[in-house]
Amino acid sequence: MSKTADTDFSYASFETTGPRALTKAQPFAHPQSLLDLPPGEARKSLLAVHDILSDRLGSKTELAIYEAGGGSTSFLPLDILHRAHVTVVDIDEDQIRNNGYAHEKILGDIQTYRFKPGSFDLIICYNVIEHLPDTESALLCFCQSLKQDGLVLIGAPNPKSLSGVVTKYTPHWFHVWYYRYVRGDKNAGKPGEAPFPTFFHPLVTLSNLEAFASAHGLEVIYRKEYESPRFPEMRTRKPMLARLLDTAAAVMNFLLPGKTDVRHGDYHLILRKR
Repeated sequence: MSKTADTDFSYASFETTGPRALTKAQPFAHPQSLLDLPPGEARKSLLAVHDILSDRLGSKTELAIYEAGGGSTSFLPLDILHRAHVTVVDIDEDQIRNNGYAHEKILGDIQTYRFKPGSFDLIICYNVIEHLPDTESALLCFCQSLKQDGLVLIGAPNPKSLSGVVTKYTPHWFHVWYYRYVRGDKNAGKPGEAPFPTFFHPLVTLSNLEAFASAHGLEVIYRKEYESPRFPEMRTRKPMLARLLDTAAAVMNFLLPGKTDVRHGDYHLILRKR
């Protein structure tokens, strides 16, 4: 059952002490999510995303941001995060509890949760749409709640990449094993911690997302497929396994038609509401 929310967009400052404390944004400061990325294409693309968001939203002193699915990590540039009213909706109670930067935290389903039309300057859905069984419903909710000239940032895995195919066709326990023993994340699989079950709705592919955007009054202003950060991470943590996967990827790229690169495991997409 869908819900409609009439959000209070009073703009509160960030706490400077306690669990929600955030360091005051300084010029060229970056969020921890970016600093945690290994050098490579993923970091470069996220920096480009930050430049676009700062440029497009820089003239607005009060920003309303909706984060569709949000845990403890923000992927937004700090100059935007620190002057915005951030509303987070997530179906996972642990994720809501772990979020320390949102001003309003709502336990709900982003596939059905609705806000007043024209409520937000920016909607961010990062590493979330691949986990939704009904991605289209979530995107339609985004379109409705976005202001004119507002932006949608989507970060997601590419289901046609090597990592995407492995994720799609392997059981969830294997994903937990990979996170724990290859990536070294001891908390993987615990309540509120990645990895989460993945559905890969057809709209998760870039081409289908672009077609959806065109049909619903959105234009693409940034589109980038990039090498999954898992590859440079693995080259550091598990070099022998990384060489094996790099060799397999090179063979697959040679055999596949066109300019396909199966290492391009993730993408960024920024849409503007016309």
